Amino acid sequence: MPIDLVIFDCDGVLVDSEVISCRAHAEVLTRHGYPITSEQVLVRFLGVSDKDARRIVEQEIGRNLPDDLEQQVNAATLQSYASDLQPITHVAAAIGAIDLPKCVASSSTPNKILHGLTCAGLYDLLAPHIFSASQVARGKPAPDLFLFAADQMKAAPERCLVIEDSVPGVTGAHAAGMTVLGFHGGSHCPPGHAERLLAAGAGVTFDDMRQLPELVRRVAAG
Repeated sequence: MPIDLVIFDCDGVLVDSEVISCRAHAEVLTRHGYPITSEQVLVRFLGVSDKDARRIVEQEIGRNLPDDLEQQVNAATLQSYASDLQPITHVAAAIGAIDLPKCVASSSTPNKILHGLTCAGLYDLLAPHIFSASQVARGKPAPDLFLFAADQMKAAPERCLVIEDSVPGVTGAHAAGMTVLGFHGGSHCPPGHAERLLAAGAGVTFDDMRQLPELVRRVAAG
């Protein structure tokens, strides 16, 4: 099946932000009486929106967290972006080498996506086709965000190729009927992550963005 659209996740695929985000998330949750480490946040909530992670924690502890919890996590994350955030190595060249329509479909909030891509020097390569979980009813691992992005880009789901680094992201893209490549080259990816992505439905995994243009060509060629 030819490919009409390449959909990129943001955190961990375009920007090497997961370690920063997990640290900020852990600090905020711990401050509000839910002790958790950044490593535990990574394992439990990688690829899950802050809103959905909040629901999971609230169900577990049986009480509501502060109304502005997501804003607190967002502010703590953005504070570190300016000094610590880097693009995934070679991703800008990979994006430029792919001669197909492209967009971003991320679990992050719109301002965090914008700030992250801007800090990493990638925003102009992908704007304005940037979509957030805040635009759909259910975030990853539901397929809603991927289907929304495909609809906005006028592409049939079965002709979309998704680049994801998380199990919820791969699961959601697979549920949307899309082909998925699993990336495990971010600084947050532990040993065995490639196998977890394959088990979730990724067709192929890779850890170097210099491989991506050829992988896209292979998928597009069937």
